[in-house]
Amino acid sequence: MAKRLGYGVVGLGGIADFHAQAAQNLRGAGLVACYSRSEKKAAAFAKKFNCRAYSDYKAFLADPDLDIVAIASASGAHKDAAVKAAKAKKHVMIEKPLEVTPARCKAIIKACKDNRVKCATIFPTRFSDLAPVMKSAMEEKRLGKLVNASAYVKWFRAQDYYSSSDWKGTWKWDGGGALMNQGIHSLDFLIYLMGDPVEVSAYMNTPVKKGVEVETNVVAILKFKNGAIGTVEASTEIYPGYQKNIEICGSEGSMSIVENELVRWDFKKAKAKDKGIRKRFSQSASHGGASDPLAISFEGHRRQFQELVDVIKKKKKKMTCDGDEGLRSVVVVDAIYRSAKTGKPVKIK
Repeated sequence: MAKRLGYGVVGLGGIADFHAQAAQNLRGAGLVACYSRSEKKAAAFAKKFNCRAYSDYKAFLADPDLDIVAIASASGAHKDAAVKAAKAKKHVMIEKPLEVTPARCKAIIKACKDNRVKCATIFPTRFSDLAPVMKSAMEEKRLGKLVNASAYVKWFRAQDYYSSSDWKGTWKWDGGGALMNQGIHSLDFLIYLMGDPVEVSAYMNTPVKKGVEVETNVVAILKFKNGAIGTVEASTEIYPGYQKNIEICGSEGSMSIVENELVRWDFKKAKAKDKGIRKRFSQSASHGGASDPLAISFEGHRRQFQELVDVIKKKKKKMTCDGDEGLRSVVVVDAIYRSAKTGKPVKIK
């Protein structure tokens, strides 16, 4: 019988529950352990999800049933946890962003490659039912010459979202604000479909929130390698918070989504499958994390967790979002922040 792989969760904040639920609903794998510096927090999590608790990271990594480390700690703590896991020959599944700077991302990627373990970056939007449909339209060049591509994440977070934690809203541990923490999902999906930007110009501010180092409001203009231009807007200041919106428009077609609902699927050259696609994806009850960061399903996480298991077991050749893919969005976010801080356009190499 093939070995059942064991997942362990590191960092037991709110998103860790989604990691645990995902790990408990897999073929060929399951949740075996959790780690927190707080013995009390680890014990409570272990009781809730029926796994072993650790407050010593070395002991956690030495668990004989542990094969994959799912890292859900503060973003700026990902590197240390991931590098140690890689050196212990554990595969890593890392919550977005991969890390808070490109250099720290690259250190994770190098450690995983050096130790021949897999590295995945969590971006559930890539695992939605709509993702392959939109990706296929891009690959089939149904939109013609790409003209414009934009992502809007106009959410709301109350003041206590930031004040309830000593790491949220800090450059060191959060790596940024509305863009790095919330908007990065949509930015990643935009890059996944459009390819990489080559230049950005941006503005950002923190108009309302108090005691927050990072931006809570940002607008960036992107110039893509394929010649298209577009915008990314992200905010946690917009009451009451609205569903994220992604639009891609070309000379022969356009498509857009609001959360998981397809609202535009228009092409100069229609295909028989278009009617079925519109019908299937034209309704969505989800409001995502517009006003509540935990108002999401764990299904996207589960699909990505399952893919990693399948890749390790050689049932699938390639991951949808490995470490190198996770690096791409951090590179763009870093360029956007540099542009906003300097007031000048920033080229991306």
